[in-house]
Amino acid sequence: MVMVMARVFAVRFFDGGGSVSRSRSCSIRRFNKNAKYYKELEAAVDVVQRACRLCVHVKSSLLSTDGKVLEKNDQTPVTVADFGVQALLSLELNQLFPSIPLVAEEDSAFLRSRNLADAVLSAVTAEASSTCKPLTQDDVLEAIDRGGTDAFVFGSKPATYWVLDPIDGTRGFLRTSKALYVVGLALVVEGEIVIGVMGCPNWQEDLSKKSSTEMMEGRDALSGSGTIMIAHMDCGTWTKRLNSKPKLPSAWTRCSVDGSDIVHKAHFCIPDSQTWESLPLSSLFNATNNPDDVGNNQILLLSTCCGSLCKYMMVASGRASVFVLRAKEKTIIKAWDHAVGMICIHEAGGKVTDWKGSEIDLAADQVGRRIIFPSGGVLVTNGNLHNQILHIISQTSRV
Repeated sequence: MVMVMARVFAVRFFDGGGSVSRSRSCSIRRFNKNAKYYKELEAAVDVVQRACRLCVHVKSSLLSTDGKVLEKNDQTPVTVADFGVQALLSLELNQLFPSIPLVAEEDSAFLRSRNLADAVLSAVTAEASSTCKPLTQDDVLEAIDRGGTDAFVFGSKPATYWVLDPIDGTRGFLRTSKALYVVGLALVVEGEIVIGVMGCPNWQEDLSKKSSTEMMEGRDALSGSGTIMIAHMDCGTWTKRLNSKPKLPSAWTRCSVDGSDIVHKAHFCIPDSQTWESLPLSSLFNATNNPDDVGNNQILLLSTCCGSLCKYMMVASGRASVFVLRAKEKTIIKAWDHAVGMICIHEAGGKVTDWKGSEIDLAADQVGRRIIFPSGGVLVTNGNLHNQILHIISQTSRV
């Protein structure tokens, strides 16, 4: 797979008179409509925003309603929101792009066995666009299975398909705190990731980078939480507030990775299920979570729960410099945990490879496009640090 790694501003914005605007922000309706996959991106943004609202509504009822917190056979917590998001996106995308298959995490077997289809139907109906007839349980179950394991067989040739993680970081979703979770959607066209959309309902904006004027002008939008991040091949990575009021201008701001180029001064994040000591860099650097007490042989390890996609968001937005994931033995790494994050990183100026420096092959699972096999693990960086860390990993592995 050939990944596009943009390093320049490829999108132009125009004011009403047709002159080029130098602003780093724009309305989604003024995003360059000549971008090849603009229509797909616009649809993806709309449906991911509605999926995030579904998550918020389900979570608000989670503490007072029994039966909506479930466990699958692998002990991974899953909720009505997982199934509801997959059903919603499947229904909407199939209506707009019926020829494009969906690769997603869930199937309806577990839901059917627990007789919870009605709860999912209720959640989906609240956010679904108007249709000719009311949705039924069968509509919702079939929509979920459209993204299931046996829904589509790809083969070895490059393929076009959506990749969806309904909720990445479900443990974060189940917590009453501000732990992060992400709805992630990407479009792969002939083997290449061309657009990506991530919605994080409880993302808190870094106000330290805002001027007092910007904070005053956008105080209503900033009063809420949540963000949506988008990427289009050759057009960069952009974010806006998820909870902006309808009457406010929906401003998209260009994202870029940070400029850190010294390993021990970089900000790192790792999977919640792994420890710093299990990673190769621990042989050279200790880790601390205290930003005010970072020693010479230490790095700052950011605490970010939960899931992989919020770590991609951290690096793409410049909050973190590096995300390192070790491919543990017998652990299956799923494509939907990485696909949308990969394009957001590349378009923000960063880099994603396995631990040997090879690009992540989304077509390694030729039949289902569901599993990836990164050698050693996944390395996500701001680009400046990539070769340095690969060298450390290589040297440590030899020892």
